[in-house]
Amino acid sequence: MTRTDEKVRYIRKSKSDAPAPGSGAARVDHALRMLEGRWKLVLLFHLFGGKVLRFSELERQTPGISQKMLIQQLRQLEHDGIVRRIVYHQVPPKVEYGLTEWGQALCPALDALVTWAESKPDDAGTDTIND
Repeated sequence: MTRTDEKVRYIRKSKSDAPAPGSGAARVDHALRMLEGRWKLVLLFHLFGGKVLRFSELERQTPGISQKMLIQQLRQLEHDGIVRRIVYHQVPPKVEYGLTEWGQALCPALDALVTWAESKPDDAGTDTIND
């Protein structure tokens, strides 16, 4: 008898499944991995335009996100050089988040992505391929 309660995971069979290093596909894959995550793009939109926000402000502006997830997403964005964390040594502690110059450079690309998504025809995705 086989067990069906175990998780089934995708396992890459070979390294050939990955995009070739240096290829356009590999660069796109790298960029998308930096931005993947349910909340990262939402957080970036809150910070665009040179805004600097405290942790609590980001938490209020992002309904549904847990503190743990917010911390995790901000740390990943900071690690990737997209977000900067500004610590003020005072009592009570004050920490703010803003985009780095490189992170701010994402704004036009994400605006273009939003424009592209909004231009989706109503019948897009309904095409079927007959075998």
